[in-house]
Amino acid sequence: MQSIQIPIRDETIRSLSVGDSIKLSGTMLTGRDTVHKWMIDTFIRNNREPEGDDLAVYETIKPLLDGGIIYHCGPVVAGLENKQYRFTAAGPTTSIREEPYQGEVMQHFNIKGVIGKGGMGAKTLAACKQVPSVYFHAIGGAASLIALTVQEVLAVHKLEFGVPEAMWVIRVEDFPVVVTIDAKGNSLHDQVQKESKEILQELI
Repeated sequence: MQSIQIPIRDETIRSLSVGDSIKLSGTMLTGRDTVHKWMIDTFIRNNREPEGDDLAVYETIKPLLDGGIIYHCGPVVAGLENKQYRFTAAGPTTSIREEPYQGEVMQHFNIKGVIGKGGMGAKTLAACKQVPSVYFHAIGGAASLIALTVQEVLAVHKLEFGVPEAMWVIRVEDFPVVVTIDAKGNSLHDQVQKESKEILQELI
């Protein structure tokens, strides 16, 4: 299993292939549906004017995402009452929900990795080749175990979105993932789907 430090260099990303097992260490951000829509509408497609702390948050997260990772995760967080935040569960969210936005977000912020479960579609696959970037598959059903890799909650942004939908800035150590979409244009998810269809046709 290869160990990779965040932020990640382009040459490291291009060297990865579908099936590679990786342990990630460094700082990453969580972000789900509300965060992706906020990014797209406010800063990429400019469908709405920034308001409140939007610009301040943008300037804070931009350097963290440059060469960094966004994790599709709606964590369970302890310590909300005294702001002594601690992840007690940190399992991956189904990623396909972000397919309408992900490619544009990756390109805008120069994101080198997206973590989630279930894979993503053609737009994200194309963006992985262009940025370059990869899609990392995390283990579903292991939320408590994954939370053990979260060494520290460094900050939280847009908590008004709700705890699962906020952007949590976390420091992780040896976070286990598998590359299932690489920067060479390969997708394990497409491969499995194709092979499954072929087997189904044989059975029919």
